Amino acid sequence: MTSGYRVTVCDRVMIAHSFQGAVFGPAQRLHGATYVIEATFHRPALDPDGIVVDIGAAHVALAAALEPLAYRNLDDLDCFKGQNTTTEFLAGWIHGKLCDAVRAGTLGPHANGLSSIAVNLRESDVAWASFTGPVESA
Repeated sequence: MTSGYRVTVCDRVMIAHSFQGAVFGPAQRLHGATYVIEATFHRPALDPDGIVVDIGAAHVALAAALEPLAYRNLDDLDCFKGQNTTTEFLAGWIHGKLCDAVRAGTLGPHANGLSSIAVNLRESDVAWASFTGPVESA
């Protein structure tokens, strides 16, 4: 990991989904999950205001990314048709939504200086999955 600054915000979402494929065993049946999501924003140096990102704006962006998933059966959403919505997959999908928020300017005027975003989805106190990637430019 490179040096730099990080800010993390957290939220949760309840979903339902099922998986295709024998590797998933009983999870092939419809089941629910309550994820605790942590989004960590990275930058090598603080912005002109002395922050990584506006924490309030980061909370709002994370909540907006999760809103289409909340209390939904992911199997019914067109954007996920034919996709196993594994915890790993969802971490990457949320990362993309947060990158969209950076590009849209909703994370503040200096958010384009973010180097990466890490998204961690906790399924329970003993299991979680993450995705870390660069902040994709427009």
